[in-house]
Amino acid sequence: MKEWIFQAQSEQDTDRLAGALARLLPNGAVVALMGTLGAGKTRLVQAIARAEGVPADLPTSPTFVLIHEYPGRRPLYHMDAYRIQSEQEFMDLGPEEYWEGPGLCLIEWADRVGGCLPAERLEIEIEITGSESRRFWCRAFGPVSEQLLAELPHHLDRPFSR
Repeated sequence: MKEWIFQAQSEQDTDRLAGALARLLPNGAVVALMGTLGAGKTRLVQAIARAEGVPADLPTSPTFVLIHEYPGRRPLYHMDAYRIQSEQEFMDLGPEEYWEGPGLCLIEWADRVGGCLPAERLEIEIEITGSESRRFWCRAFGPVSEQLLAELPHHLDRPFSR
C-alpha cells in the first residue's frame, strides 16, 4: 500500500485534486471515501463529477437512494454505504457490476463495507483541519492505484481535459 497526503486550504484546492483524479482514474476505478460527517466526501464527489462533465446540479448525496448514476464523459456511479447495515446488504446491491463497468465508482462511507471492496482501489480519508481546509489521506491498493498515486502530485496544476 502506498500513501500520499494532500492538504487543501480551500475548496479550490479540493477542485484541483478532483480534476487530477478525474484525469488519472481509469475506467472501472473504485474510489473508497471515508471521513466524519461533514468532512467533504460528497463535495469531493461533486468536484470529480464536474471534472467529468456531469451537470453541476446533479450530484447529490445518495444516502436515501444508495446509488446514483450520472452521465458525463463516462458513467459516474456514486454510492453511499452510510445506511447499509452489513457487508452482505451492500453486496446484495450488486456493486461489482459498477466497479467492473466502463465508468468510475465513488463510494462514500466505504469503511462500513471495507471487507467487500475490490483489492484494486484508491481509498481517500478526509480529515477536517479548518473551516474550509481538509487533509486528504490517499491510499493505493493494487498496482493500478499505486501508479495513479505516484502520478497524482504531478497533475494537480494542469487544467482538466480528457
